[in-house]
Amino acid sequence: MDPREYLNDVEEAQRLAHEGWQSDIWTALPCVVVSVNWEAMSLVCQPVIQGRMLDSQDNLTFVNLPTLLDVPICFPSCAGFAVTMPLAAGDEVLVIFSSRCIDSWWYAGWSQAKPCLPSDYRMHDLSDGFAIPGPKSIPNVFPSISSTDLQIRNSLGTTYLSIGADGKIGFINPTTSLKNILTNLESTLSTFMEVLAAFSGGSASVTQTMLQAPAATAVSSLSTILTEIGALLK
Repeated sequence: MDPREYLNDVEEAQRLAHEGWQSDIWTALPCVVVSVNWEAMSLVCQPVIQGRMLDSQDNLTFVNLPTLLDVPICFPSCAGFAVTMPLAAGDEVLVIFSSRCIDSWWYAGWSQAKPCLPSDYRMHDLSDGFAIPGPKSIPNVFPSISSTDLQIRNSLGTTYLSIGADGKIGFINPTTSLKNILTNLESTLSTFMEVLAAFSGGSASVTQTMLQAPAATAVSSLSTILTEIGALLK
């Protein structure tokens, strides 16, 4: 039994009643993904913060909250565009809970001709969550986050597309960068131009044999650059 129940204190009793009422209001919880339904764009999630149970013998135990089913995934999207990302079991998400039942909207959508009438009068219920991918606990934070650039990246930060405050765009993967590839391409094309200029100049001192070596080098460099481009792009 809660020791406060022995107190003849009206203010404390009201506070306890208010806390009991608050305990049924769900706002947001960190969860982990159990499974993904890509056809319905929804998740099965497990809340990671446990509940407390006190039995009749005043024994306190901690239990898992129920698994959340059919939780819609909130990807950024509007006007026919969307940013999506893969999700898998074990990923961390934040689930926020609607203040009213979402069943009608979830199954049928909304239009002016078909309003979303409440199918149930529950409020702030665990059944009405939306999953937002992204929150990270300390063991799972991303390394090497840029403090200056916008990045679309993998978790390790070894591959990313970045936009800097100066307007410059970067494209990096573990083996090369787009800037290096374009620099090498410029150098190779310059070599080609030099070879062509020498050959088309018709100078008696320049022979085809003399041009074969630099031309072969330029072709080999171009082949390497094309391979790098292939590795950089999907």
